[in-house]
Amino acid sequence: MDVAGCLLPDDRLYDFEHEVWWKPEGDGSTAVVGVMATFGAFAGPFREVVFRPVEGPVAAGRSVATVESVRLTGAVRLPRTAEVVERNLAVVRRPRLLNDAPYGEGWVVRVRAEGGATDPTQLESAARVAPRLEERIRARRIRCWPRTPEVELSEIGLECSAVLVKLNEELARHAVGEAILLVTDDPTSPIEMVRWTDQTGHTVLAHRRDGTLHQFLVERGDGSAARRPRRD
Repeated sequence: MDVAGCLLPDDRLYDFEHEVWWKPEGDGSTAVVGVMATFGAFAGPFREVVFRPVEGPVAAGRSVATVESVRLTGAVRLPRTAEVVERNLAVVRRPRLLNDAPYGEGWVVRVRAEGGATDPTQLESAARVAPRLEERIRARRIRCWPRTPEVELSEIGLECSAVLVKLNEELARHAVGEAILLVTDDPTSPIEMVRWTDQTGHTVLAHRRDGTLHQFLVERGDGSAARRPRRD
């Protein structure tokens, strides 16, 4: 399910208050827990994940990990009383998984729940959560992207040629694979961005229009895909 541009999968349950999801596994006793995509989109790029050394049953609402992003420090809380049986160490090594793959590789813990993992107590379906999530997205001005941008480059009132100069300068400060959100009001930008990607080898991962503004999520490439100038 898509809610105002943010993914909300139908194959799991949600704790809207704590912004986490709960996905029962086939054995009926264990479940996987992670954070909702909107949480990562609001927080910005995560920089650190630290697991709490909890043992035995952890009460509903208690945290199992703390997360730190460029914008906030928060907690990952269990929606139901459960025992942690596995921690996803991949998110410690690469916290950005919470942003870029919150419903896949970016899961946080696997737990064994009291009363079985399929008991929906304190949890809601995607359909039930969706209307409130849409309100939260509007209130917080959340924008979900295929990859969380490192920075936003807002260039209003400039011609596209000048905008692209600034974009090239900004990309040069970032590593290959990192993304930048470019915002421009130049009406020719959709056409110019196609030419620019051919020439530079960078990639436009997504393009959205908001009134007169164009938003481009741009991923820095290594230059290998750049179009070579033709020789006569």
